[in-house]
Amino acid sequence: MSSSTRRSAFASLAWFSVTAFAVALAPACSDSGGAAPAGSSAGRAGAGTANAGTSGMPSTASGGGGQSSGASGTGGAAGDSSVGGAGAPESGVLTLFWLDVGGTVLTSRADPFQKTTLVSSAGDGPDGIAVDVAGGHVFWTNMGNTAADDGYIRRANLDGSGVTTIVPAGGTFTPKQMKLEPVEQKLYWSDREGMRVQRAGIDGSEVETLYTAAKGDVAREDLSNHCVGVAVDLAGGFFYWSQKGPDNGHVGSLRRAHLVMPAGENDENRSDVEILYDALPEPIDIDLDLSQGMIYWTDRGDDTINRGPIELPSGSTATTRTDREIIVPGVSEAIGVGLDLARGLVYYTGAKGQVGRAHLDGSAAEYLMTTGGAFTGIQLVELPR
Repeated sequence: MSSSTRRSAFASLAWFSVTAFAVALAPACSDSGGAAPAGSSAGRAGAGTANAGTSGMPSTASGGGGQSSGASGTGGAAGDSSVGGAGAPESGVLTLFWLDVGGTVLTSRADPFQKTTLVSSAGDGPDGIAVDVAGGHVFWTNMGNTAADDGYIRRANLDGSGVTTIVPAGGTFTPKQMKLEPVEQKLYWSDREGMRVQRAGIDGSEVETLYTAAKGDVAREDLSNHCVGVAVDLAGGFFYWSQKGPDNGHVGSLRRAHLVMPAGENDENRSDVEILYDALPEPIDIDLDLSQGMIYWTDRGDDTINRGPIELPSGSTATTRTDREIIVPGVSEAIGVGLDLARGLVYYTGAKGQVGRAHLDGSAAEYLMTTGGAFTGIQLVELPR
């Protein structure tokens, strides 16, 4: 069976499965949108060398109660089972799932936007999120104590119930951003202090390391070894990740390698790692528009949402290329990013409590909310009617 056929079959399954269990959204705690920030946060004023995008500063979405009239567009120890929040999102609408690092899983329709707490006790430092529509689960990473090598991964039902730890504490060091590959039924994530990229089955079994940047306490102090974002191109045979570097340090990079390990090599010595972008301020989360050959990413160093061609231009290197495009500036502490390609929109979060969106070129940028937490990973899914 071809890759495209497998994807089509899976999409049909997703459509059928969620219809069986989706229930109406019952907002438990909504938040009104706030004013857009006037500029970059203090201490992060250093701008990158890239060209600015077509948009200016994000505006605030219109409408009361956190609702937007714009275009629609994705603590606890191991073994704890926290009860979920207000119920699953209503079917038939684009739905956002995102995380507050303080310990909650949040959700909302894209339009009208109204934040709801899905899981109120999500664990220590939730950071990356993925949603399995067909299987009826939301997954997230928990960083744990970043000095203790006790990170873990949890999942819950789409209504927030049944919280379960699937990768136990210590099964990964400091898991960060995460993606679900639905065809092969694998979870991929970057492990920051572990300085590696890992994957496992959607039940948390068979954890394996695909790439290790470095090992040991001394290497861990070099933040350019810290892996954070992740994305997967199954059909093309690649996984992608970011290595962030220090705050606005201009040593961050975007990289990729083949999903299949080169013969005779391992995660520490594999020879197929490509550096696509180098000397970035501090890249965090990433997402892919494979149809256009584009990679999108957040940069916490210069508070921006970015995009650029995946492939290196002829005659350029990862350091000298000049085709990085800042599409949305002024997103203080930018963290999560997710694409709604069907509607031509990019959604993003910030650690200052922002959820925003814009057209893929950065135009019509707006905030859906600007207060209420420290937001990390975001995922968009379309639930069937």
